[in-house]
Amino acid sequence: MLTQRGADRAKKRELEMAHAIQETRENRELRRSCYTQLHRDARQFAPVLSRHLYVTRDRTLGQEDVSALEATKDAYRDRWSEALMIAPDAVIVPAHELNEALIGVYGQIKRLEQGTPRPGEAPQSTAEAQHALWSLISVRREAMRSDLGVTANAGEPATRRAPLVSSSDPIDLTRDFTE
Repeated sequence: MLTQRGADRAKKRELEMAHAIQETRENRELRRSCYTQLHRDARQFAPVLSRHLYVTRDRTLGQEDVSALEATKDAYRDRWSEALMIAPDAVIVPAHELNEALIGVYGQIKRLEQGTPRPGEAPQSTAEAQHALWSLISVRREAMRSDLGVTANAGEPATRRAPLVSSSDPIDLTRDFTE
């Protein structure tokens, strides 16, 4: 009888351990999927903001221009809401910084579009803020990779390294909007 009880306990612990391992795998897969989509959406949102700024400078905006910006923003917002519910604080902190910057640039662009910029807001400063998004995207990406354990230094806090350089030169970018 004691042998049977011991075997039952061992079997129960084995099942609990297998369940915990499966739960951990599913949780990591959920985070990986969310992070991949969040990263993609942020990388789409940033250039759409830049494009919208250029279109605002060059011509009258059409409905398709406004719709493209709003659809991209909405997709990013939905993924950000999902990430808030599943990501740990080590990812949320740099992600929140990026989110604030993205929404800040979006707000500046919309105010410029409507002709109601705040003091200090101009196309050039907005272009500079948009360009700065890329380094924040890089920092958040590293935090997500670390959380998933796919970086060489997994477990260490994310640190800002050399900024990710986008395909455009920041000097040329701001020169495009010099008045």
